[in-house]
Amino acid sequence: MDYTMFMPVIISFAFSVIMGPIIIPVLRKLKMGQTERKEGVKSHLKKAGTPTMGGVIILLSVVATSVFYVKDYPKIIPILFVTLGFGLIGFLDDYLKVVMHRSDGLFPKQKMALQIVITAVFAFYIVKFTDVSLAMLIPFSGGKYLDIGWLAVPLMFFAVIGTVNGTNFTDGLDGLASSVTVLVATFFTVVAIGTKSGIEPITCAVVGALLGFLLFNVYPASVFMGDTGSLALGGFVASTAYMLQMPLFILIVGLIYLVEVASVMIQVTYFKKTGGKRIFKMAPIHHHFELCGWSETRVVAVFSIITAILCLIALMAM
Repeated sequence: MDYTMFMPVIISFAFSVIMGPIIIPVLRKLKMGQTERKEGVKSHLKKAGTPTMGGVIILLSVVATSVFYVKDYPKIIPILFVTLGFGLIGFLDDYLKVVMHRSDGLFPKQKMALQIVITAVFAFYIVKFTDVSLAMLIPFSGGKYLDIGWLAVPLMFFAVIGTVNGTNFTDGLDGLASSVTVLVATFFTVVAIGTKSGIEPITCAVVGALLGFLLFNVYPASVFMGDTGSLALGGFVASTAYMLQMPLFILIVGLIYLVEVASVMIQVTYFKKTGGKRIFKMAPIHHHFELCGWSETRVVAVFSIITAILCLIALMAM
């Protein structure tokens, strides 16, 4: 086995670990502090003022590492584009929220429009400039592919934007989105190396960047990734799945993202329909478990263990 494949993990991890102590004080100086909802989980109020936008550390590590490999691995370009594109949308959102004190950041319509543009460029690039088919590997089918023709394009918009927003909702506890996504990225790395897909350097880079970031992001976190990190990671997961022709596998390995986004949709719909009643104590669902008495670290551990098991199931499903 060629162990040089794992070099991007080491390089990206090193970048992440070195940049943490440089970038976190800068974010603190710029007053990039997190604001906590008053009606939220009480234990989170002490997090107010913790610097956010730490996703910059992840993005810079992934970009810096990918630069070394992009010449020999052109297939990482579309993944890098989507990861960076969504990361920049998140950065804008964080910047408006934290620095300009616009509590909502980007307006939902602006955010959606930008997400559609990034996804459209990605779809166009795949169809026009790569040999990657939009046929999707069906889990547990023994290698059969589902080809739905032109319908694959609207499905891609739904899958990419859904995954990105699911990842965004998952980012609400110290180390939660990082821990879940590092496992998903590891799964994709195993598949990418096994299938010689040509995208290994960037999946490895994301694993390394997240492992480095987790040193600063585990409970009690000294930095949060913010939308800069969570949207970028969602973009990474969705675009990687498409480059491997495995978007259906997001339903398995990314189940936590799906449950998070579904819990918000269910809560909001039920709240409106019943005139103020709630199904969960609080949405996204990780807060519900906290209000049921689980510690933050327990929620993160349980969600990570579930994701690890799901990644093993996904490997069997190939």
